[in-house]
Amino acid sequence: MNLSKLAAAVTGIALVTTLAACGSSTKTADKSAGGSGTGAGTAGGLVGVTMPTRSSERWIHDGDNVKAGLEKLGYKVDLEYANNDIPTQANQIENQISMGAKVLIIASIDGTALSNQLQAAHDKGIKVISYDRLLMKSPNVDYYASFDNYKVGVQQATSLLVGLGFKKEDGSDVSPAPAGPFNIEVFAGSPDDNNAPFFFKGAMDTLKPYLDSGKLVVKSGETDFKTVAILRWDPATAQKRMEDLITKTYSASTKVQGVLSPYDGLSIGILSALKSAGYGTAGQPYPIVTGQDAEVASVKSIIAGEQYATVWKDTRKLANLAVTMADDVLKGQTPQTNSTDYNNGSKVVPTEVLDFETVYKDNYQKVLVDSGYYTAAQLQ
Repeated sequence: MNLSKLAAAVTGIALVTTLAACGSSTKTADKSAGGSGTGAGTAGGLVGVTMPTRSSERWIHDGDNVKAGLEKLGYKVDLEYANNDIPTQANQIENQISMGAKVLIIASIDGTALSNQLQAAHDKGIKVISYDRLLMKSPNVDYYASFDNYKVGVQQATSLLVGLGFKKEDGSDVSPAPAGPFNIEVFAGSPDDNNAPFFFKGAMDTLKPYLDSGKLVVKSGETDFKTVAILRWDPATAQKRMEDLITKTYSASTKVQGVLSPYDGLSIGILSALKSAGYGTAGQPYPIVTGQDAEVASVKSIIAGEQYATVWKDTRKLANLAVTMADDVLKGQTPQTNSTDYNNGSKVVPTEVLDFETVYKDNYQKVLVDSGYYTAAQLQ
């Protein structure tokens, strides 16, 4: 994610202007190609795809990959980015319904904010696939494509423990383990993103034995999700919070030695705060800082010895999963699922979850370059 600020909410004519310019990848699908319902006769049908923002490179990859996969199968695609503005995303979905979309693939900004749009889709027989972030408190969510988000949190905490010397990269314990104590601080993702609590719980459950034993200490005392959550995953907010933590909690003789960060964009902000406070020098190295999404800036940071690790979720696989689900639905078939663990507060949503990998300095070449996700030149 770039360190750009989130787009301000717009209303009235300004909202209409935003919707006209916010980045539809195609407007060529005419309404005659649409119509409600699914099943037979869907060749060339329209699929509406809405992503939360262009400010994170991972969402750009997701959108591009979903669009390309659907178009390869012969479907028309309306791909929209909402600039992290909820009314914009709501209007984009309403427009896609009006255009005659047969399936909606939605990566929401706020998973609780689209109930009216989901009801409208249901009333027209349009199936909804929740993409990566679970749409909440609505019975009108048909399928969910994601990663095992609790396990992502477990792995983020595990990478922190690896960096601090408690574990090896394969997750096994180091013996003898360091005595500690190590000072750490914890961050969580956006409170309106259903994934954020899963990440945080997985991480904190993993760290709990070390916190209980005193080997790890959250010196600020801030461990409550609501306190440490960063709205909209905003890097600038994370940077400001880290600056405040350093000022209030740490001193020349007391240093932070680890930071649990759930996302690369936050990690970059956190590292900026640490650098401003004098970390990253020969006598004062950076703490162990975790992350997620393997964004280019963070992979470069890992290579440079700044950020320690990131959890890489191969968005090519997630996009392919969503495309396969949509194709199955449009052909009148039932998509494959492998989990009944995701209850959105209104129903258990049939879910397919994917696995992921952790990227460290010593394996980024194998995981990211050899797999074709990035070229070596992109990481130079």
